[in-house]
Amino acid sequence: MIEFAPAKKPAVKFLLILLSAFVLIFPGCIKKRSAMATLLFKQTHNKIFKDASPDSFKVVFEQVFNQKKATLSHAAFIMDFYQKNHFDPVFVLNHLYNGDLDKLTNYLDHADDHGLTPEMFQSEQLKATIAKFNAKPGVKTLDEAYHNMAELEITAANSLINYSNALQFGVINPRNIYQRYFLSTRQPDSLSMLNVFHIADMQAYLNSIQPKDPQYLALQKALKSIPTARKMSAEEIKRLIIVNLERLRWKNKPIEDKYVMVNVPDFTLDVVDSGKSVLHMNVCVGQGRNMDYANTLDAYDDTCKEDKPGEHETPLLNSQIYGVEVNPVWNIPKSIANKEIIVQAAKDKFYLDNNNIDVYKDDKLVDDPEDIDWTKFNKDNLPYDFKQRPGSDNSLGLIKFMFENKSNVYLHDTPVKSAFTWRMRAVSHGCVRLADPKGLALSLFGKSERFQTISDDMGKDDPDPTMVYLPKKVPVYITYITCWADEKGTLQFRKDVYGLDIVLWDHLTRLLHPQNN
Repeated sequence: MIEFAPAKKPAVKFLLILLSAFVLIFPGCIKKRSAMATLLFKQTHNKIFKDASPDSFKVVFEQVFNQKKATLSHAAFIMDFYQKNHFDPVFVLNHLYNGDLDKLTNYLDHADDHGLTPEMFQSEQLKATIAKFNAKPGVKTLDEAYHNMAELEITAANSLINYSNALQFGVINPRNIYQRYFLSTRQPDSLSMLNVFHIADMQAYLNSIQPKDPQYLALQKALKSIPTARKMSAEEIKRLIIVNLERLRWKNKPIEDKYVMVNVPDFTLDVVDSGKSVLHMNVCVGQGRNMDYANTLDAYDDTCKEDKPGEHETPLLNSQIYGVEVNPVWNIPKSIANKEIIVQAAKDKFYLDNNNIDVYKDDKLVDDPEDIDWTKFNKDNLPYDFKQRPGSDNSLGLIKFMFENKSNVYLHDTPVKSAFTWRMRAVSHGCVRLADPKGLALSLFGKSERFQTISDDMGKDDPDPTMVYLPKKVPVYITYITCWADEKGTLQFRKDVYGLDIVLWDHLTRLLHPQNN
């Protein structure tokens, strides 16, 4: 008889711990793997899916992903999601067999309604991938199944992310194509893109991301039946509508109830309150590179495809009006001093005095500027600064509206009133001249003591600069809109004075038909 020595207690204890860990971990793995396999088998009745496992799928997914990576807009983001979620095929499991992906392709096929194209969102590729799952007799090997699943996951994720981003944020970042664009414009981030992987109701989601802005809907309607306009071809009108649909998708619109908006190509300013214009006036804006309108959306040369703004173009921006300076001093910019002031001073020794312009050197007032030989100076050796004193002849007029911006532009009065009746009002050096500055002050300050101070100071014969602050800042938006529906629903068109439509259209066309690039 052979006797066995009793097992040492530490060894038994170790085996029990190991067994317990195995029991805890293994059922979790089995459950996860079987859930995927069970669901796929239930949907397809294909026996090969009984042996499907996430680990095996992961290997094939990574292979397919690497093959398609170059064609994906957000490859790193897509891979990051699947890695963090154990390569769960969310679109196959949650949206393939209930018809959700067919709903998606239907929306993609109608991208033309937004001035976009289905090919931008790989609609045909997605439909072809879906068709593989409906083909008879179906897949015969797990490797083929994994390959089809990976292809569908990657294509569906890429298409849906791109479509969602396009409708909610636009397809182009305006900061990337415009040199003088300083409007705060939200771009898609990881949180907004992550939503596509957690959709519970595909139809509801696709409806939710469709733009609801009445202006957007009006332009969509016009796109379906291109209206006629004098001296404009149907193609030009179509392109105008498409570029302005893209602008409407940009997340740069005012969210405040009350704001000031300048539309550069319309040469107008509106004070908008609760969605309605409560003050409308003509304005003059900065000179542009397409002031003769020689280039249109239907006919332009290659030099117009990139934004090369003229030095006096008014920048597109948003800021906060915090107050007004009544009877302002004009600190004449170096660029104007070099090209205009010293040229006039060289021709007429009394030009500076007649125009109330003081000359400074090292921040000290020059007593006899008429004795200076201005022909000796140019932009490279000019040691002087110039300031125009307050008064009715001051180039800023009797009032300027103050808001922070890097371009050093303002909304301001002007002594030259005739230009407000001109059709072409791109005549300034970059600032926005106001036809009714006191009306804007009244709209912002209301009938208050501060407005009365402004009104009184604007009427003084011997004025001094006065700063009056708003009790509450008012947003200002300087924007660029060339097509919109007016209050009667009539489509309005404006010419492309800065050539910004052409720049946007050219960048859009590169995306609308990606196979041509």
